[in-house]
Amino acid sequence: MTPDLTPVPDRAPGPSGGDRPISRKALLKAALVATAVPLLTGGGVALARDAGAAGVRLAPTPDCDDGDDPTHDQMEGPYFKPNSPLRTSLVTAGTPGVPLTVSGYVFGRECRPVPGVLLDFWQADTNGAYDMSGYAFRGHQFTDQSGAFSLTTIVAGLYPGRTRHIHVKAQAPGSGILTTQLYFPGEPRNSTDALYDPALLMNVRSVGSGKEGTFDFVLDVAQDPTDPTDPPTGPTDPPTGGSWTAGALYNAGDRVTYGGVTYRCLQAHTALTGWEPPNVPALWERG
Repeated sequence: MTPDLTPVPDRAPGPSGGDRPISRKALLKAALVATAVPLLTGGGVALARDAGAAGVRLAPTPDCDDGDDPTHDQMEGPYFKPNSPLRTSLVTAGTPGVPLTVSGYVFGRECRPVPGVLLDFWQADTNGAYDMSGYAFRGHQFTDQSGAFSLTTIVAGLYPGRTRHIHVKAQAPGSGILTTQLYFPGEPRNSTDALYDPALLMNVRSVGSGKEGTFDFVLDVAQDPTDPTDPPTGPTDPPTGGSWTAGALYNAGDRVTYGGVTYRCLQAHTALTGWEPPNVPALWERG
């Protein structure tokens, strides 16, 4: 369908009654993902962070205006483990906790969606514990051709010193890794957690017995303004004699050579141009 491109005001009421800027590129983003974007009353578009729980228009995070910073980075913390399973759901029917889905899009600096982005999520269980012996509440996935992702999990539990949060590493093909954390609005500990960043707040609403969260990532990825879908790529072909091949399916533990160096696969994936082993330490390690 054709999105409603009715102009919206340059500013709108913020969550505390003040004015918050609205990205002038919000309409561009909406046009690119129109088939999955709800409309707000009055013809405006609602992306992941465009509306609060009461329908109040918020600024996207970040605005995606020219010159704005990408999504903020945060520390990895002590609980990250490589080689997480490839999956979009971290729960089963009997998993305790409040059900939560987190969805959104990954954009580059020009607010165009980036397909094939590796998103590696990890979090605490409902009791605030991380699984360090296995891979409970850990999993990675790739954005689809529209730059979209969806994660099925539970509301992360609390542990001493921290507010509720979900960890994530995001890496576009041929790009660096963004390590950050997503936060829940209205949490009492948000005001006392030294790491808490309001720019990383998800939109979260209650749905039945569970919750739905949304968040749009903006990566520091340059984009060709004439092509709204293609992410930046690295070398198009592996060096002569290398065994790494774009399009091949690799499993954790597989070894390949690239540029005369041997690499071991950390996470099962289908190789993409731009995901050559030196470019993606989340997928390959030397040895």
